[in-house]
Order: sequence, then structure tokens, then C-alpha cells
Amino acid sequence: MIKENYNLWREKATLDADLIPELISIENNDELISDAFYTDLEFGTAGLRGVIGAGTNRMNVYTVGKASQGLAAYVNSINKNGKIAIAYDSRIKSDLFAKCAAEIFAANGIKVYFYKELMPT
Repeated sequence: MIKENYNLWREKATLDADLIPELISIENNDELISDAFYTDLEFGTAGLRGVIGAGTNRMNVYTVGKASQGLAAYVNSINKNGKIAIAYDSRIKSDLFAKCAAEIFAANGIKVYFYKELMPT
């Protein structure tokens, strides 16, 4: 299943161009492929945290999207007129992840208030 997930990402993971060279670079390294794809990144006490990179066990637009879709479903289950505020900070790809989340919330009919400048955590 790990190799199948890797191959699917090689074919379909195009939302963040930085992922493509990384996927290509680990093509023949079963250890790195396994580490990136052996599990899904999970929420911990500090939220969704992990190494930024390609794979289901990494922080990327796909893990952010999956978490955002789950939160959107919850918001819509308790309030059909949901609203959410999204900000980003100076961490790597924070702005990309915030935009990804905003798009998913908007696609689920949730009004998004998006900060236009960096906000501290």
C-alpha cells in the first residue's frame, strides 16, 4: 500500500510544485518512501504538526486540505451559516496552507475572513 500511495502522489500531486522534485528524489529509496507514506499525519496536543514535504505523513497542501475538509464538515453540521477566520504567520508555506484551507472552507459554503498580512501565533 505504501508504494501504491507513493505512485499515486507521483502521478497526481501537482498542487504544490515543490513536492514533485522531492517525490522524484526518493523514487528508489524505500526507507524514505516508507517514512513519508506509512501513515497519515495526525493531530497531536499542539495541532497538526510535522515535517513539511511530500507524503501522507508530512505537512503539505493535501494534509492541510484533508484536515480542513473535516473541520468544514463539522462546522456545517452545527451551523449552516458558518464563518471562519484564517490567518498565517512567517513559517514556511504558512501562507500557502492558509489559502488552501480558505479555498476548502469556501467550497463548503463557509464564509471565510482571510487576513491579508502576517499574524503572530
